[in-house]
Amino acid sequence: MAAEGGGKEMNEIKTQFTTREGLYKLLSHSEYSRPNRVPFNSQGSNPVRVSFVNVNDQSGNGDRLCFNVGRELYFYIYKGVRKAADLSKPIDKRIYKGTQPTCHDFNHLTTTAESVSLLVGFSAGQVQLIDPIKKETSKLFNEERLIDKSRVTCVKWVPGSESLFLVAHSSGNMYLYNVEHTCGTTAPHYQLLKQGESFAVHTCKSKSTRNPLLKWTVGEGALNEFAFSPDGKFLACVSQDGFLRVFNFDSVELHGTMKSYFGGLLCVCWSPDGKYIVTGGEDDLVTVWSFVDCRVIARGHGHKSWVSVVAFDPYTTSVEESDPMEFSGSDEDFQDLHFGRDRANSTQSRLSKRNSTDSRPVSVTYRFGSVGQDTQLCLWDLTEDILFPHQPLSRARTHTNVMNATSPPAGSGGTNPGSNGNSITTPGNSVPPPLPRSNSLPHSAVSNAGSKSSVMDGAIASGVSKFATLSLHDRKERHHEKDHKRNHSMGHISSKSSDKLNLVTKTKTDPAKTLGTPLCPRMEDVPLLEPLICKKIAHERLTVLIFLEDCIVTACQEGFICTWARPGKVGTSKFLSGCNLLTRKTFQLLLDLIDL
Repeated sequence: MAAEGGGKEMNEIKTQFTTREGLYKLLSHSEYSRPNRVPFNSQGSNPVRVSFVNVNDQSGNGDRLCFNVGRELYFYIYKGVRKAADLSKPIDKRIYKGTQPTCHDFNHLTTTAESVSLLVGFSAGQVQLIDPIKKETSKLFNEERLIDKSRVTCVKWVPGSESLFLVAHSSGNMYLYNVEHTCGTTAPHYQLLKQGESFAVHTCKSKSTRNPLLKWTVGEGALNEFAFSPDGKFLACVSQDGFLRVFNFDSVELHGTMKSYFGGLLCVCWSPDGKYIVTGGEDDLVTVWSFVDCRVIARGHGHKSWVSVVAFDPYTTSVEESDPMEFSGSDEDFQDLHFGRDRANSTQSRLSKRNSTDSRPVSVTYRFGSVGQDTQLCLWDLTEDILFPHQPLSRARTHTNVMNATSPPAGSGGTNPGSNGNSITTPGNSVPPPLPRSNSLPHSAVSNAGSKSSVMDGAIASGVSKFATLSLHDRKERHHEKDHKRNHSMGHISSKSSDKLNLVTKTKTDPAKTLGTPLCPRMEDVPLLEPLICKKIAHERLTVLIFLEDCIVTACQEGFICTWARPGKVGTSKFLSGCNLLTRKTFQLLLDLIDL
């Protein structure tokens, strides 16, 4: 089929695109990559990933950028839309032999101008703790690969903790570590802590406390990504078996599940208020799942291949009271209203009150984005006609093209069959703070670092790790009852009880039996979203999408990290010093001329 006469245009790489809030522009001078600028041969390599951190060095340019390309890991000062990238001076550069970096995450609680804690996961299963400012390597976990031999797919610090982190593997297992503990010189022995539908959690049996504290076995096939809710209480996991599973992290209880329309799920993210989860995967769709109702509320179709990253944009998510200002205001209004950090705070606060007793008409729009192996960037608007289909619209307008929108299928509301049946707690009850620049997912936002850390440590001690502690001391006499294999993948535990458990947790779910159920409604049973924009922006598959206050950051498998300036943000700092006597409106006209 011809591309409707636009074949050449369809294959053209876009350097700008327009949404209702204005023009987004690719800043070629702000492109980061390997210093030699030679495109990377991505054949057989792990996805390029990007992590951000702000070191608060009082210089006004505290943003730092980490990215991996092949066997290389780079740490740069990130100048964003302000100045050109200087690729000749990485703060730190590392080249690994025999293994490749696959993912990484900064600890924002412990970050200072002199030191940062960066976790790096590897293709052979190890996890390294490094400080790229001091250029030190602190510790290496799973060094002998006795815990898990498979590739690390996702690594994250536990929100609010300075020492706990979670690691997912392509084996389908997930492990909780403490940086203060060692991993031991023999393969861990485990004891069952909790078992549920298609998941099990084990504690590590040992005479002394050692890593891992907990081992999670989730679903079947690789565990591709996980994300903490904004308040850190819930954990969303997506697996190669096509399931989204949402857990209460402290109590290790399954809250709800969802099944993809087809194939595995590859990525997941939470809305800024924790009320919605978006996933993407091998069905080429983005799927919106309600945390409160435990059901699919919409699907989005715009990609032509697998969706690799989904992310919410907290700076354009909006809540408008009755008779609000439309989005057709001036660029100055957009700067004040849509892109400031206060705006993100205000939005999150008002979103958390959306279902309160306040009956004033409110218009809600969540913005999220997705990138895929089709090299396309899609932006989506999730509006109140989708979120609240049974409530009359406050006014006749929508920013999202909705097709086949019908009422949810009978029985799709209420508790999901995968739920534990308890009353549902919304993770957005307390207003989360602004989202840090760690990655594309809003899971690492924390407040009151000191108190939150102590609260989390206390919760771990009383909620999760207490089971590990009990198993270490109360069950010593059973330590030598069973012989364990020393060099095995942790998906195969030699004890008889564990063998039985694996039979239970690895039971396959027949896709034909889930289609048409609340787990996986048919396409005609839920609204189908069309993207606000869908643009080809790279030559190679896209692997990164991060929304920052003044820009959007994307990356492709060639190893190029691109910065897209938000409307009105191009060259702002460059001109401010010379235009301090001009009025704000005159200055905005200058920016508009630059955009033209």
